[in-house]
Amino acid sequence: MAINDPLGDMLTRIRNAQMRKRPKVSTPGSKLRARVLDVLQAEGYIRGYNSTEFGNGRTEFEVELKYYDGQPVIREIARVSKPGRRVYSTVAAVPRVANGLGMAILSTPLGVMADHEARERHVGGEVLCTIF
Repeated sequence: MAINDPLGDMLTRIRNAQMRKRPKVSTPGSKLRARVLDVLQAEGYIRGYNSTEFGNGRTEFEVELKYYDGQPVIREIARVSKPGRRVYSTVAAVPRVANGLGMAILSTPLGVMADHEARERHVGGEVLCTIF
């Protein structure tokens, strides 16, 4: 089965695993997914992830989910820019999620980063997803 939106697939796997209180979830690997996972780990939304490489160039990530008092740290995770409708933002219009309590992940010319880092570096880009 072909996946049209690999990042959306990863976010859905994380959402579904947290609903079932799973400690880990696996997802196929890609550079974009790795950069998004790096941001999630740096911001404290996941414990970490490990990469497993298979022989034919295929990789897989095993993401360790994070819980606090039995509840998932990620309360809500949503894809913003989809293959059918790309959403771009200037630095002045970078969205503030939940009045700054959440974050948006952007793909910028300087790489994938959180919304507060994009504002600091004064760069806009494609709004990949929001997390609260």
